Amino acid sequence: MATTRIHRDIAAPRATVYAALVHGDAVRTWMVPTGMTSRVHEFDATEGGRFRISLTYDDPAQSGKTAGATDTFHGHFAELILDEKVVQTVEFDTHDPAITGEMRITYTLSDGPAGTRVDAVHEGLPDGVSAADNELGWSISLGKLAALAEGREIPR
Repeated sequence: MATTRIHRDIAAPRATVYAALVHGDAVRTWMVPTGMTSRVHEFDATEGGRFRISLTYDDPAQSGKTAGATDTFHGHFAELILDEKVVQTVEFDTHDPAITGEMRITYTLSDGPAGTRVDAVHEGLPDGVSAADNELGWSISLGKLAALAEGREIPR
């Protein structure tokens, strides 16, 4: 099992970045790699609150982790510290043993040179998921998070 670590400096206050991490509409907008569409089925951003999200490739020929061209995952919020930290547990909705298992995603917010530094750690990445692909997807998504928090146009 691999761990992906990535950081991003965002020219916005921590409160703005934190809000984008814990609001379902915002998550639907930024937590989606280029070439995919996001759908938030459930999103309760309280400690212990559950969420369920699907990411579907725009190209139906792409193979998803759940069914067809879709990756669906669910989890819960394990820890929320206002304007400082969001910890989630996540699992793909799949029967494929190569990509099953609980993952842990931690976003830590701190003061950065331009506003907020986001350190994101994705632990327990299943062996069937490429760490390089996961890092690329996270990089794209955090770029969209930055655009949203900074009030810029979000890349599609």
